[in-house]
Amino acid sequence: MSTATHRTPLTDWTVVVPVLALVALVLSWGRDLPAVAVALVALCLAGAVLAAVHHAEVVALRVGEPFGSLVLAVAVTIIEVALIVTLMAGGGDKTSSLARDTVFAAVMISCNGIVGVSLLVGALRNRVAVFNAEGSGAALATVATLAALSLVLPTFTTSKPGPEFSSAQLTFAACASLALYGLFIAVQTVRHRDYFLPVDTRGSASGPAVAAAARTVAGHGGGDGAGGADGDGDGEGDHAVPPSFRTALISLGLLLVALVAVVGNAKAVSPTIERGVADAGLPHAVVGVIIALLVLAPETLAAVRAARRDRMQTSLNLAYGSAIASIGLTIPSIALASVWLSGPLLLGLGALHMVLLTLTVVVSALTIVPGRATLLQGGVHVVLLAAYLFLAVSP
Repeated sequence: MSTATHRTPLTDWTVVVPVLALVALVLSWGRDLPAVAVALVALCLAGAVLAAVHHAEVVALRVGEPFGSLVLAVAVTIIEVALIVTLMAGGGDKTSSLARDTVFAAVMISCNGIVGVSLLVGALRNRVAVFNAEGSGAALATVATLAALSLVLPTFTTSKPGPEFSSAQLTFAACASLALYGLFIAVQTVRHRDYFLPVDTRGSASGPAVAAAARTVAGHGGGDGAGGADGDGDGEGDHAVPPSFRTALISLGLLLVALVAVVGNAKAVSPTIERGVADAGLPHAVVGVIIALLVLAPETLAAVRAARRDRMQTSLNLAYGSAIASIGLTIPSIALASVWLSGPLLLGLGALHMVLLTLTVVVSALTIVPGRATLLQGGVHVVLLAAYLFLAVSP
């Protein structure tokens, strides 16, 4: 990758889109929008999410590890929490399960959608997709533990009726989630970084992958997300040149603009989203699926690019790291926001979703343990995601 990759001319989409999204926010704030205007605002919202992720990756490359690994995760989590809180603030009891629905959707999309599609792409390229079972196994164990603590246990606790934590239990779950997320970051970026490096088809760490270790981001893959878009796809693993201080500062400012635009535009289109879901006769949980799909779109694209470049471990880092960040950072943030949000906070999964979560964990373990996967494993994960999406629409 050349240094030109980090230039941000005024005509670049990553500069234009956040500004347009902010203008759309100013023009639409407090107004009852027609359908055409809602569609334009939604388009600006989606573009602002992609631009925010891009600028977070640029900043991450500048500050380096281990702090760089936190930038994109925090930015994406701000987007996710902002969308959730915005919809919950004025939604009353009908949005009490929105946080659970969104986080669970993120876990299913990451562990089945991103993993499955990446394995399919990798297996089509090399017949067998090879990755580091030690790092991926540790990440999967973290996902399973976080999901059980935050999404399964509330269904079975008895301090409060329904699938809801008491205040003390919610505080414990939030603190435990933060602790596990911090521990995972430390292991991935410092203590056992080699466990999360891409490997070649013989199962050993590849040379370019070692050079790219500083760009491996706590599951959100800052380096590959930013650099992959401009790579030539030769599978050799492009070397990302850290951006200049000026470029990083500009990206930081544009990141803040994009995040403000995301929060404001989400507020503008949220009534239309909920009304559209209700008019279509769909369960309210579909709103959570829409939010998760929107937030995880950049990670999905980056993971597929990495798989095409024969860097399956990077794809798995993106997938499992996205799930870890979604639970480990979103649940504590929502717990803090619940102090001033009215209404209950339902986190416990129902029987149907617990079956899907259990099946996902078991299948994922069988996929990860050998350190090698074929088209079959990728297809199984994709089918699991399809089952989840179908049952979300038709429970």
